[in-house]
Amino acid sequence: MARVISWFSCGAASAVASKLAIQEHGNVEVIYQETNSEHPDNERFLADCEQWFGQEVIRLSSDKYHDIWEVFERNRYLVGVNGAHCTAALKRKVAEKYLNHFHDLEVFGYTVEEFSRVDRFRENNPERIIQAILVERGLTKGDCIGMIARAGIEIPMMYKLGYTNNNCIGCVKGGMGYWNKIRVDFPDVFTRMSKLERTLDAAICKTYAENGDRKRVFLDKLPENAGRHSDEPPISCGIMCEAEFVGF
Repeated sequence: MARVISWFSCGAASAVASKLAIQEHGNVEVIYQETNSEHPDNERFLADCEQWFGQEVIRLSSDKYHDIWEVFERNRYLVGVNGAHCTAALKRKVAEKYLNHFHDLEVFGYTVEEFSRVDRFRENNPERIIQAILVERGLTKGDCIGMIARAGIEIPMMYKLGYTNNNCIGCVKGGMGYWNKIRVDFPDVFTRMSKLERTLDAAICKTYAENGDRKRVFLDKLPENAGRHSDEPPISCGIMCEAEFVGF
């Protein structure tokens, strides 16, 4: 019998998608992929959502890596044209072991702002059976945050701090504005990543010279006024993002 799986990331959109999936399908496996690198408040949010869902959230984790830092250090790689290895190691490959791609119905937390990604996902992954339940109902990310609040659930701390996504603290997909915000909010993470960049001789942030050449900007040389976090595109992470471009 086919399973219904809802991918829950401790974000507002995936929480609402999971709640709607349970209401629509009844028997749903709500899955959270642990990275051990997110804000500790996510544990509180997950517990609140379990009460809202009326069921436990199933936790999956890598049997090879403990957290993003171990992925970076063991692979000696941060991020590049091939994406971020942390997403593949801690989420995509973990999901690959769990899924039956040709039978499981997967519920994703795409919002209406991301409807074009749904089409790309289906085009690039024709073997996957997915439901973009928020798009079907015309729900935006703001709608989802409002629904969480009306359910009496406090939003995750990363949203309160002004981040657009509730990802790992110190995401290598972030830009200069993001990392300058991390410098203020999580100085220990900023310092650790600065040192790791130098150890690996790999810079997360890039800029362009007047001649168009791409130039690396190491975090320990990043001007404190560089970038604007509010202007940078939201950081996507998870099997929704990864599988959009990389088939399982």
